[in-house]
Order: sequence, then C-alpha cells, then structure tokens
Amino acid sequence: MPRPRKTQVSIEATPYYHCVSRCVRRAFLCGRDESSGHNYEHRRGWIEERILELSTIFAIDVAAYAVMSNHYHVVLHLDRDLVRQWTDEEVCTRWSALFTGNDLCRRFLAGQPLDKAEQQRLSENIDIWRDRLIDISWFMRCLNEPIAREANREDSVTGRFWEGRFKSQALLDEKALVACMAYVDLNPIRAGMAQTPETSDHTAIQRRIRHQQSNRPQTPNRIDQQPTSLLPFAGNPRRDMPKGLPFRYTDYLELVDWTGRILRDDKRGAIPADLPDILIRLNMDARHWVSLTRDFESPFKSMVGSAHNIRQACEQLGKAWVHGLRRCSEVFADT
Repeated sequence: MPRPRKTQVSIEATPYYHCVSRCVRRAFLCGRDESSGHNYEHRRGWIEERILELSTIFAIDVAAYAVMSNHYHVVLHLDRDLVRQWTDEEVCTRWSALFTGNDLCRRFLAGQPLDKAEQQRLSENIDIWRDRLIDISWFMRCLNEPIAREANREDSVTGRFWEGRFKSQALLDEKALVACMAYVDLNPIRAGMAQTPETSDHTAIQRRIRHQQSNRPQTPNRIDQQPTSLLPFAGNPRRDMPKGLPFRYTDYLELVDWTGRILRDDKRGAIPADLPDILIRLNMDARHWVSLTRDFESPFKSMVGSAHNIRQACEQLGKAWVHGLRRCSEVFADT
C-alpha cells in the first residue's frame, strides 16, 4: 500500500522535490499519437502555463520542468519563510484565485464586518489554507485536475486522464538537486524530441535561455536578469545567501549543454576529459553523472541524496529504510 504523502515530505529535511505525473495508460494524450493520428501538442502548452501560474499563487517555486507527450516533470522548492510572511488577507486572496465559494473569505476581502464566531471560523480556515499553499499535494492537485477536465471536455469523454497518484522524490542535497534538474531539462533531448536545450519546447531550460537571449548584453548571472517565473540561480553557497538555487547559472548551462552533447545519439562516445567546473566542485564522477541524467527515476524512490542525508531524513520521517540507499551511497558520495 502506498505511504501517505505526509510521511514522504519533510520540509525540515529538504525544500526541494521532484514530481512526475503520467497520462493514463501512458498514452500520448499530450502529444502526437502516431497510431491514431491525433495531435494533442497544444495540451503541453496548457500544462506549462498552469505550472507557471500556480507558482505565482503558492509559496512553491519552480526550479525546473519538462512537459513531454505523455507525462511531465517538475522540480519544486517549498518556501516556508514566504508563506509565514503572508497576511491573512493575502492568504485569502491567493486561495480565492484557486477556489471560490467561501462566503466568509469574500466578505472579509470586501471589508464587510464579521462577528466573533465568524472571525474565529475564518481564522481556522486561513490556517488550513496557509498550510495548503505550501503543500505539494495541493499544488499537484490544482495542476492536474483542471487539465484533466479540459482534456476530457475536448474529447467529449469522462474518466481518468492521469495515471493514479503523482510520483515524488525528495532531493536531499546539492548533488541530487543538480542531477535531477539536468535530468528534467534534458528529457526532450534524451527522448529524441529536440537536439539542443534551446530547442526543447515546454521546458524550463528553454525559458531560461530565451530570457537570457532577449536581455543581452546584460549580465546573465544577475538574479534580477533571470525569468521571474522560475526559481533563480543564486550562485555558490555562502553565508547570507539570497533565495535561489545554489549554483551559478552559467555553470549550470554549461553542464546541461555538455551533458546534452553526450546524450545525443550522433554524439555518443567517450566522455570528454575536460569536465564542467560544477562537477568538479560537487566532486561528482562523470560516468555516474551521465548515468543519472539518462535514468534518474528508477534507481531511486522517495529520497535521493547521500547516504548520510537519507538516514537523517528517515529519522525525521520515522522510516527505518528507503529503497535505493545502496545506489545513493555509490553515486552521491558523502563529502
């Protein structure tokens, strides 16, 4: 029986999570189905737009995403500090952007008076909504349900569009995070849908590159010159580090480009001796790195990171063991 989601997510262990949703029967319900001749490519745009829209409502940032023909990936960052700063009014406003029908919320936002009992009930609701606005399950629910309804309406059918629960993996350290992001960003190249990151439609890496190209000759490393719809790169870890990914954007882009050339069918062969600086800084073996960016999901289950970090997370979640620990100890050596 699947474990409850609350026993798999611990923001104290890590704020970063990789989530995957697949279409029912893994059919090509979001791309071009060669067997039937139907083209559902436009639905990939629906999913991309919804991901970016929800990132402006939830206290959840999007670090990477890739929308494929029959599934999609997102790498999410939970911002606990941000959700704590929101006023009651802001929580109500954000929740109202997702759901309607709460009369107390509407009256509160309209400035209408509430009696003591109503204020108490609204306060309890706001506490619940605040928790949900940083909850991965609610983020994925608000992403998947509208897409399923719209697709079923378009096809004049009923029933499931998504294949059961979404899959989630906790990314416990920098190595796991950068490997997962690269795996997600390189999905279209690995699947033969694109030749380069900049031509990979409906991906975060394409959005980042296009934003960089449109803002030349401004400095691409500056946080304020990165797309606001995505979690920015903040640079290498240091004290008083601003919010953002713990890598430099140029280092990550070089890494993705380097890896993409190796993954391409017409470029496969020996791994170049000159490794990107980011792999050297993270002390990651190049061959392990290439295997990770080809297959990140199946070797690992709910947690990814060094063996030490996994054991710590297991203690916090009350778990005695996690699948993939041996593989993690091989790939993500403790430093």
